[in-house]
Amino acid sequence: MQNIDRITKKELSTRYRIPSGCAVFGIMDESGHRFDGSKVLEGISMMHDRSNGLGGGFAAYGIYPQFDRDWAFHMMYEDVVALQQTEDLLFKNFEILHSEEIPVNKKIKVGQPPLVYRYFLKVNPEYSHMEEDYIVKLVMDINSSIRGAYVMSSGKNMGIFKGVGYPEEIGRFFKIEDYQGHIWTSHGRFPTNSVGWWGGAHPFGLLNWSVVHNGEISSYGSNQRFVSDFGYRCSLSTDTEVITYLFDLLVRKEKIDINLIHLILSAPLWEEIDRLPARQGDVARTLRILYGGCLLNGPFNIIVGHNDFMYALNDRIKLRPMVAARKGNFLIVASEEAAIRKVCPVPDTVWHPEGGQPVIGVVKSKKRPDVIKKVGV
Repeated sequence: MQNIDRITKKELSTRYRIPSGCAVFGIMDESGHRFDGSKVLEGISMMHDRSNGLGGGFAAYGIYPQFDRDWAFHMMYEDVVALQQTEDLLFKNFEILHSEEIPVNKKIKVGQPPLVYRYFLKVNPEYSHMEEDYIVKLVMDINSSIRGAYVMSSGKNMGIFKGVGYPEEIGRFFKIEDYQGHIWTSHGRFPTNSVGWWGGAHPFGLLNWSVVHNGEISSYGSNQRFVSDFGYRCSLSTDTEVITYLFDLLVRKEKIDINLIHLILSAPLWEEIDRLPARQGDVARTLRILYGGCLLNGPFNIIVGHNDFMYALNDRIKLRPMVAARKGNFLIVASEEAAIRKVCPVPDTVWHPEGGQPVIGVVKSKKRPDVIKKVGV
């Protein structure tokens, strides 16, 4: 037997499976005021031991105001062949407003970084009536058809930065302290059922969506089959990818209010629905019947980013930790309270959301009617 004293801490953390690992952190200013990435970096770093160096990443909203009406693609390439093939496709389908390598700090040592580029794009006029669907199809084509090319993010005025390493290493590598955004999310990865690779790190993104996730989705097969009927192709072998597509399908395409999404993804048990008042029960029952293939089974917590809001949700019996806090206009959500207090020592309120109950922060200038009160759910 190998002498355990000779095994380094890093070897231990990468060799052994800790299913409850991973850290999530999200912070937003509901006034829409932008702030730099140092707070999200501090918060996720506080949960260093929840990850094992095989993945870290950040999503930031509001970082490209000079291109806020244009699509911002963050790309990673394994080699120049993949870069050339992808750029040929982009030049054919878009007007390229600007492109460049994403600035990185090469003094930060991370494992085998790919080529990372960003492009600011305008859809050709003939596709302007369906540009979101057009972008989705293009992202699916690149991820599944061009070997060595991967779309990190494809939204407007937002971007995802991620890779193999601890999240604080990845954040400093991409110099996220230099960006200003009004919503930030972050993830420290401890992969249990998939390999650690740059594209497999969180967040996952599509259009303006980004998702960070702690847990395991045992319903992946049924979820994947459901979204495939609507043209989504899961090619990255991870459950977080399918969660991202579920949000795009339900909120953007099916136009279901974000305040009702927990009744689909983390639906109440049938006997709980039967005990609800009639109108509330009808809404919950209808959503569960229509969108049964979207139910997420297994332990999970997620933080979802979007230009207009931040959304956090646990599985219905809360098998993964989540804490939330407010301080003035700030909403903070994290796996651990210590991470919240690292960036906000004296919050106005701190609470532990119940399983299946969402935490939603909305940019005030974009607040919509409270549908929860309207339908009585």
